[in-house]
Amino acid sequence: MQEKKYPMTEEGQEKLEKELNTLKTDKRKEVVERIKVARGFGDLSENSEYDAAREEQAFIEGRIQKIEHMLQNAEIISVSDIAEGEIAIGRTVVFKELPGGIEEKYKIVGAAEADPFEGKISNDSPIAKALMGKTIGEEVTIDTPGGEMKVEILKVVQ
Repeated sequence: MQEKKYPMTEEGQEKLEKELNTLKTDKRKEVVERIKVARGFGDLSENSEYDAAREEQAFIEGRIQKIEHMLQNAEIISVSDIAEGEIAIGRTVVFKELPGGIEEKYKIVGAAEADPFEGKISNDSPIAKALMGKTIGEEVTIDTPGGEMKVEILKVVQ
């Protein structure tokens, strides 16, 4: 069975590598120290500080494994390999909803680095799927959970 590939930009790869380093060097040590201190409080069966620290340790170790897996199976997308003005992973697109909607701006990234609050949407999202491969001036109909949305592509930034 072939491993799932994780498309991401170089920026996304660097961000994951930085998070992995922080988890391994700082967060692991912090949680081990919290466990050590909590053990000193006595009976572990009724020790909520110990339970919370162990849960955090499990979360950190799980996140480390997930990031390592994503990085091992990363597919780095270089926007220089894509035609000028074409929407793809790593590109920022500006569009407006028709008729007469406001402009919206999103950077299309791999799922591993998506963060809608920072204007980064996953290439697996309905909006990105509909826009991928399109160019400036095209009108695109996007099927969203809230219904169909028609947009006009105004700008594509590398």
